[in-house]
Order: sequence, then structure tokens, then C-alpha cells
Amino acid sequence: MDVQGRTAVITGGASGIGLATAKRLAKAGARLVLGDIEEGPLDEAVANLGADGAEVIGVHCDVAKLADVEALRDAALDVFGAAHLIFNNAGVGGGPVIGAPMELWRWVHGVNLDGVVHGVHVFLPLFLEQGEGHVVNTASLAGLGGVPGMGPYLTSKFAVVGLSEGLFYELAMLESPVGVSVLAPGFVNTRIHESMRNMPGTLASWESQDDVKAVESFATAAVKAGIDPSVVADEVHDAIVSNSFWILPHRHVAVRTTELRAEWMQGARAPMIDLNAATRGN
Repeated sequence: MDVQGRTAVITGGASGIGLATAKRLAKAGARLVLGDIEEGPLDEAVANLGADGAEVIGVHCDVAKLADVEALRDAALDVFGAAHLIFNNAGVGGGPVIGAPMELWRWVHGVNLDGVVHGVHVFLPLFLEQGEGHVVNTASLAGLGGVPGMGPYLTSKFAVVGLSEGLFYELAMLESPVGVSVLAPGFVNTRIHESMRNMPGTLASWESQDDVKAVESFATAAVKAGIDPSVVADEVHDAIVSNSFWILPHRHVAVRTTELRAEWMQGARAPMIDLNAATRGN
């Protein structure tokens, strides 16, 4: 799908991969609807993109709430008269399986999984009706292979990969022109390691535990060593244009992770993801 003149809706659009992709799509001539839970950064992103000549609006959006995602769609239709792309990108981190309180599971899955489900549920009927559109869902290398210390996050990202594959095959059966892509990067230099800033206040005592802080410290170092979000944004744009399903900024790690998983299923030793490689691109 050529994005020029099309309307792109991006959740988590005020920072990181979302904002970088907004800039890339604006450069290609797309109109933008940015959704984000943080109003200050959202207002700043909209102002900066507008100053650079983009046609853009911002909508406060908690993707865990279906009504907020519906409002995002309605804003796109009200202001631009159409929506052609939904980039279900909003996401948060999480902690280990062992000891994670249920509220953490609900919060992480509410954003990372329910947010994607809501985006697909709200925008896909519109795309099918108009016979044009593209869905991009943000998963992760953590949706292709397990690592310690990230249980709720891993679970949500594995689910996003499964959802996206299922949608791909359903669209193929319908011979629909609507496209779907799943983004599965390794570490990218974003603020996801700071996502605890938006977690429910009732989880503060859990977050203050030493083992949780140790995982956060490692995640912060790994994320800061990751690739620039603009690299990911270029690949997202190219996948939309070429209607490619897999978006793998760390392609070699993604493929090798999958190969090792298959070998493990056949009796080999359990693989361990190369976290250093996951900070570098192709």
C-alpha cells in the first residue's frame, strides 16, 4: 500500500518506535493520528510533526480500553475522512513469572495484548469494507523465544505473533487486499524500560523489590545499547509498501532463535537467546 495521502493511526505514537514511524510515514506523505496515554509527550509530538509540515492530530488513548481505541478511529474519520493503517504499537515491559502479582499480568496484557486486539477489532471491519488497509502489530523477539525475567511481557508478545499469523491466514482465505504485518525487533533504544512510570500505583511495593530492580537495571542497559527507532521505522514503512508479513530488524537473531527452538523440540539442549546480538540490527 502506498502511504502517500493515506491516514495512518499509531498507538504509542508519542515516543520510541511509534514516533519514529510517524516521522517516516509523514515523510512519505501520510496523514497521522497519534494515540498515546501520556498527554504531555503527545502534545509535543503533534506540535513538532506539525511544525515540520505533517498533517497530524493527537488523541489521548489508553489502548487497554476499547472505548478509547474506538475514539481513535472516530477521530481519524472525523478529521481526515478515512483510516488506512493501524499500527498497534503501544507497549509496556513486565517482570518475571515467579512472584509476579496478578495485577502486573493484567496491566501488561491489557496494554500489550488487549491493545492489539482492540485495534484489530475496531479498524479491521473498516478496512475490509473499503477494500484497502494494513494492520501492523508490534510483537518482539520475545514473542519468538523465551528468556528469564520477562514472563508477562513474553506471554503477551507470543500472543501477538499468534494473533497476527491467524489474521494473515484468514485474510488469505478471503483473498482480501487488506494486509497485516508483525513487528518483532530485539532491543531498540526507546523508553520501554521506563514503562513502569505508567503502571498502577498499587504495584509500587512490588517494583521496589531488589530482584525486580535488578531485572530493570539489566533491561535499561540492554535497551540503551539497542538500535535507533528510525531503523525500525524504515522497515515498518517498507513492509507496508511491499505487503510483507514479517518485520525483523534483528533478522539473524530472529531466524536463529526459531531454528534453535525447532532443534530443542527434536531433543537438543534448551537454547539461550543471545542478548548481546539482540541489541544490534541485521
